[in-house]
Amino acid sequence: MLRKLRISGILVILGLLVEALSLCWNNALSFMSFVVVGGLLFASGVLLFLYSLVSSNDPARQLEPNIDARH
Repeated sequence: MLRKLRISGILVILGLLVEALSLCWNNALSFMSFVVVGGLLFASGVLLFLYSLVSSNDPARQLEPNIDARH
């Protein structure tokens, strides 16, 4: 699960970087890179993050391994 979270964080950061860099240019290609490349990277990072949260079998054990299961 932690590997998926790291990858999703990297995808979101890359998407934001592409969108920030495309704001420095002033032509039609920069808008396309903003929407297509940056948007896809950002959306795939968010979707992978949500999928990693939903697909975990035991979220309490995976997030905090020292939880006592006697309750």
